[in-house]
Amino acid sequence: MGQKCCGVPGLGKQAQKEPGLQPLTQPQRGVHRRGEWLDPHQQIPTVCLRGVTMLCVLFLLLLAMGRVQTTRPCFPGCQCEEETFGLFDSFSLIRVDCSSLGPHIVPVPIPLDTAHLDLSSNRLETVNESVLAGPGYTTLAGLDLSHNLLTSIMPTAFSRLRYLESLDLSHNGLAALPAEIFTSSPLSDINLSHNRLREVSISAFTTHSQGRALHVDLSHNLIHRVLPHPARASLPAPTIQSLNLSWNRLRAVPDLRDLPLRYLSLDGNPLTIFHPGAFVGLAGLTHLSLSSLQGILQLPPHGFRELTGLQVLDLSGNPKLKWAGAEVFSGLGLLQELDLSGSSLLPLPEMLLHHLPALQSVSVGQDVQCRRLVREGAYHRQPGSSPKVVLHCGDTQESAARGPYIL
Repeated sequence: MGQKCCGVPGLGKQAQKEPGLQPLTQPQRGVHRRGEWLDPHQQIPTVCLRGVTMLCVLFLLLLAMGRVQTTRPCFPGCQCEEETFGLFDSFSLIRVDCSSLGPHIVPVPIPLDTAHLDLSSNRLETVNESVLAGPGYTTLAGLDLSHNLLTSIMPTAFSRLRYLESLDLSHNGLAALPAEIFTSSPLSDINLSHNRLREVSISAFTTHSQGRALHVDLSHNLIHRVLPHPARASLPAPTIQSLNLSWNRLRAVPDLRDLPLRYLSLDGNPLTIFHPGAFVGLAGLTHLSLSSLQGILQLPPHGFRELTGLQVLDLSGNPKLKWAGAEVFSGLGLLQELDLSGSSLLPLPEMLLHHLPALQSVSVGQDVQCRRLVREGAYHRQPGSSPKVVLHCGDTQESAARGPYIL
């Protein structure tokens, strides 16, 4: 039974799970086995007459649930591709590529049920509601407007895109965002990197997401100020879970309290003020990246104490950073990964593991990583005594020991 399924010759247990595998043996032409006919020219079942099992049915369903991509008629210069999914191609998705054609392309008519539209690299200078209007736009889930010359966007530009989930506005010249510009769409991903934004209001990212997690990329702008969401605002606070503010001009950690943040990057900013309370209201943050900071010189004691849920902390690429004692990490009881590579934060403080009881690994240099080990003595521990916990450092490339640090 393990060597056949639904008339597929030579299909063993491994091949039954992976339809793409070739049959192990080829039957002779016209061979008849009990309960089935085998066609030597086919690798799919021709008929299953006896012993139909659930495995056989599932196998047939998998064969019918392929993904097919076809080209459809499209507006001159654009490319329209239809991808079909599901059982018997019951679900289709249309992607329209109208990139690199020039500003004359808008407004462009697109097929009904279009899911993704690419208008990148067209030298567009503005976008308004009329540019994104038409029957095909009502079903858009993804819109790419990157690499254009956009300097402004009308507040109602996306008001008709009621199903838009992903919006790419990167590599433009946007200097400001209108208030409530995204409130009509259930966005989950907004890319505004590589623009000329100087001041950003968190309230601008309120969407019609109904609680869905939002990822916002604001990296490589000119941002020097981030306005917090007002406590008594008429609109709810944005559901931003991932926020990239790297490589801007922030000199202080912005007030991001009450956002459901899980990931935050402040890499490459000229931070000069870093004091206790800087991360207040961010107890749910699990990943914080402070790599390649331009201005900070010393980490103050208890600087991360509000981040009680933090699991990953990246302080790499900071050669000017100095310790202010192991109390810097006070309150980080759940921290598991710490990256200190490319910094001057060595040697490690003796009390490091005392403040970081969940720490599993520390990156301390190029290809050098320390891992938490529990060192057992030669004799059984006395009741009530604690095991010796050490950080064992080794070269990840050569697996040569560099330690251990005994803390």
